Amino acid sequence: MTGVTTTIRNILIVCAIAAVIAFVPEGGTAASVIGAAISLAFLGSLGWVASILYREHRDSIYLLGDGRRAIVYFALAVLAVTLTATQRMWNGGPLSEIAWLVLIGLGVYAVAAVIWTSREQ
Repeated sequence: MTGVTTTIRNILIVCAIAAVIAFVPEGGTAASVIGAAISLAFLGSLGWVASILYREHRDSIYLLGDGRRAIVYFALAVLAVTLTATQRMWNGGPLSEIAWLVLIGLGVYAVAAVIWTSREQ
């Protein structure tokens, strides 16, 4: 029975948000604020999970050695900056779109290559 009431509660929450957007003046602004809050909560939870994973696997990360660890950190930094600039790069024309794809591909490949080579040893 609690599954049905939870579903109904969630539907009512979505309807309330839709009503705010549709009927309240400047409802689009309220929607932007809600969207920004949800995005920040999501990014904060990703950071929290990343910190927990780092703490759990710290020994394995240090066993990679300085060179491989630098490659992983640099690749993650390139991925973070590229993902942050996604909207600008996709609106910048075909060359910037290709650059985005290449940067994402190289970042993922670098991390995957370090993982593959570390498991072979």
